[in-house]
Amino acid sequence: MNWFFFASPSTFYRLAGRMAPWFFALAAVLGAAGLYVGLVVAPTDAQQGEVYRIIFIHVPASWMSMFIYFVMACYGAVSLTFNTRLAAMMARALAPTGAMFTFVALWTGSFWGRPTWGTYWVWDARITSELVLLFLYFGFIALANAFEDPRRGDRAAALLALIGLVNLPIIYFSVLWWNTLHQGSSVKLTGSTMHIAMLWGMLLMAFSFWMYSIGASLTRVRAIILDRERRTHWVRGLAT
Repeated sequence: MNWFFFASPSTFYRLAGRMAPWFFALAAVLGAAGLYVGLVVAPTDAQQGEVYRIIFIHVPASWMSMFIYFVMACYGAVSLTFNTRLAAMMARALAPTGAMFTFVALWTGSFWGRPTWGTYWVWDARITSELVLLFLYFGFIALANAFEDPRRGDRAAALLALIGLVNLPIIYFSVLWWNTLHQGSSVKLTGSTMHIAMLWGMLLMAFSFWMYSIGASLTRVRAIILDRERRTHWVRGLAT
């Protein structure tokens, strides 16, 4: 298969239209399964009680906030290196979804923190660096739309995304580098200390959020492609 064939906005527009509904369907199925396992099957935590179930939204949202930023920065690097239009469009398409998951992570974390720490917000190293991530997303979106020439906006936003990558290891390792209130990771590449039902609930929700992110980005990039390519013959042909 010639993958460069799909680098054309006109070709990818049609491919994205066929793929997006499938990813949304997968997100719905995995999300329903994840919520069932997390809210019904998983046992009550011995220390935190029922409130711990916020993690089935909070933790996958946190994972996705960092993963989407990394992918967005990679698309930005590709667009800078190879001057590819579609990569820059994909970076733009990912940013709002990444910002949404970052906000959800902060929001659910505050509701988790109130019964756990006694307050909705603390200037904890991980929470603060996650807030910085949200500002980076906002900065990327604002910078990408700050220029009349969209290609200049693409380059400026891509540079910001690459600079912001330094924040990702700070978020991940903050609980190891500093004495923070935020608990350490219960899920690692070497294994997990969680009950198997809790782990499966979180993983199912993480895959659900992942599928949603792909579907939302494919849908959004189609709108970006139509806006960028509106003067081309193939876009005009869609309206006839």
